[in-house]
Amino acid sequence: MSKKEHVSATPATVWLKQRKVPFEEMVYEYVPHGGTKQAASCFGVDEHSVVKTLIMQDEQSKPLVVLMHGDCEVSTKNLARQINRKHIEPCKPETAEKNSGYQVGGTSPFGTRRQMPVFVEKSILSLSAIYINGGRRGFNIKIDPKVLTEVLGATEVECGNPKS
Repeated sequence: MSKKEHVSATPATVWLKQRKVPFEEMVYEYVPHGGTKQAASCFGVDEHSVVKTLIMQDEQSKPLVVLMHGDCEVSTKNLARQINRKHIEPCKPETAEKNSGYQVGGTSPFGTRRQMPVFVEKSILSLSAIYINGGRRGFNIKIDPKVLTEVLGATEVECGNPKS
């Protein structure tokens, strides 16, 4: 079960509060490489409702954010095709941290250091609530997924594949 404790402000929570977006803080024990499976286990929810924030880049090294179900992988070919890019690949960890302002494992799509286009797997938007990183390892926030398109301005895509 998640620990119920207040977490100090992060750029993500500041961003959300400035826009009056309601959210619930969810703290869990961070385990290196535990990922969304660890968070889902701590919260007692399906990994499908835990959303990972991935910093990727196109063929010109322009960064972008992809929001994907925890139990799915991004088809970079499908994503590139849908957003009219030739090639999409994950950023190296140091590049992702430089662009987002967050440590890998604690990346949030809210309050990023650099403004980047955000793409969200369409089926995430049909969930009743999602758990997404709040800007620190071991810290997620529970929010309404509509925030992703209505406040963050994310563009819907369909590029998810179940993990094999």
